[in-house]
Amino acid sequence: MGDDKPSFDKEVIPLRGKIDDIDSQILSLLARRQAEVEKVVHLKKKHHVPVYHPAREEDLISKLRTEAKKACLEPDFLEELYRIILRQSRVKQTDKMVHKGLRPGASILIIGGLGQMGNFFASLFQKSGYKVKSLARHDWDRAGDLCKDIDLALVSVPIDKTEGVIEKIAPFLSPKTLLADLTSIKEKPLQKMLDAHPGPVIGLHPIFGPTSGSLDKQIIVVTPGRNPDQCRWLIDQFILWGAVMVESTAKEHDDIMGIVQALRHFATFCFGRFLYEKHLRLEKTLEFSSPIYRLELGMVGRLFAQESSLYSEIIFATKERRDLLKEYIVSLNTHIEMLENNDKTLFVSSFNEIARWFGPFSEQAMRESTYLINRLIERF
Repeated sequence: MGDDKPSFDKEVIPLRGKIDDIDSQILSLLARRQAEVEKVVHLKKKHHVPVYHPAREEDLISKLRTEAKKACLEPDFLEELYRIILRQSRVKQTDKMVHKGLRPGASILIIGGLGQMGNFFASLFQKSGYKVKSLARHDWDRAGDLCKDIDLALVSVPIDKTEGVIEKIAPFLSPKTLLADLTSIKEKPLQKMLDAHPGPVIGLHPIFGPTSGSLDKQIIVVTPGRNPDQCRWLIDQFILWGAVMVESTAKEHDDIMGIVQALRHFATFCFGRFLYEKHLRLEKTLEFSSPIYRLELGMVGRLFAQESSLYSEIIFATKERRDLLKEYIVSLNTHIEMLENNDKTLFVSSFNEIARWFGPFSEQAMRESTYLINRLIERF
């Protein structure tokens, strides 16, 4: 084998040289691609076109997967590679769009602007040329001055404080001022804004945390209130920053978020509580864990790594949410008899019935979860 090494070295050196040349060409092409992206950014800023174009991205991915097969390349590999390239492109575009304001010079007051979410949006508005002021708890004696000539009053305070703050700030607002909130409950805050303020009103719920760093592909739910034409500039500004805007009634929003937020967080809390009561050694379970268990336990740990008061406000926000969670607990109790009777037939029957109800989403869920699991395997 030792005698073969000089021969190997001699033959592999020119091959590695060719690979290095190809890598240099790839880098050069990526740089050229980015230069063309910069031109697209310029046009988008000029014509107020949003960064994210989902149809174009999916068309491009589909085309590349087809071309990959023709070139005898793995389609999944090429898709993953290009999704990284496309995301990087979007983030750079969004960063540049941040400096583009639809109403530069407009004055914005963020009530709760020193909080994480308020500060996140304050930064976005400031970078886009807006005049931004914040009203914190100790600033109410200056509320009249802070509200003078403002175009937007944005309420960003905890759920249990939102209605009271809306009622408190409304008397200081001009009828022309747009009043909006960022609360994860919409029915009562939206109604409170409509009752307290005669001008334009809109409800907003960012479906992401303030540590996201960017609005790229982030969802913001919009619940219309009053004078939608006077609210449109704010929606368009979020779109320009890369957000995906989803319109909903306040009731539909609250009903869905009861499942998406309250039930999910409560079920995670219950699982974590059960593990705690069993006095399990978490690190030991990880030694025996499958990637999917590690992923699920990671989501449980993520919950308990954050502020308990934040989740208590989300889970206990309304009577409707609490009633939903009681229904969930009752539903769990209905399975006790099945376990006591060792009724595998009933389990299989129920499983298949639910699987039919999930329908095609199960296949999508399998693909998406497999992607996450594979990334987890690569990391750990």
